[in-house]
Amino acid sequence: MIAKVVIETSGQGLMAITREINQLVADNCSGDGLCTLFIRHTSASLLVQENYDISAQRDLEAWLNRLVPEGDALYSHTLEGADDMPAHINAMLTAVSIGIPIIDGQLALGVWQGVYLWEHRHGRQRREIIVHFSS
Repeated sequence: MIAKVVIETSGQGLMAITREINQLVADNCSGDGLCTLFIRHTSASLLVQENYDISAQRDLEAWLNRLVPEGDALYSHTLEGADDMPAHINAMLTAVSIGIPIIDGQLALGVWQGVYLWEHRHGRQRREIIVHFSS
């Protein structure tokens, strides 16, 4: 089964999407299988990360922003602003697709794991995630 999830972002940062994905799994899967997520964009990404302490998310965001700074004079791809090329690099360094096992109709995430959309652009965006369930 394939579904599409649309997420409206309000700017740069990690957005928890575990609830939306869990609901899709609950509505469509009763046994074991695999949930594959694919984001259809080149300036956002997906990841599984700690969901307990928000400081971990803030530290990840700050670290990536230091690693790939905006305004680097070496960037030539700046058509959509200072965050354009850094957003593409950040998406390249992270992941556009992830797979999560499904056990007994539930995502097999660890206790402190959550699923996140990582928006790498400053402005509001409409992001599409394709969700594929296989058993």
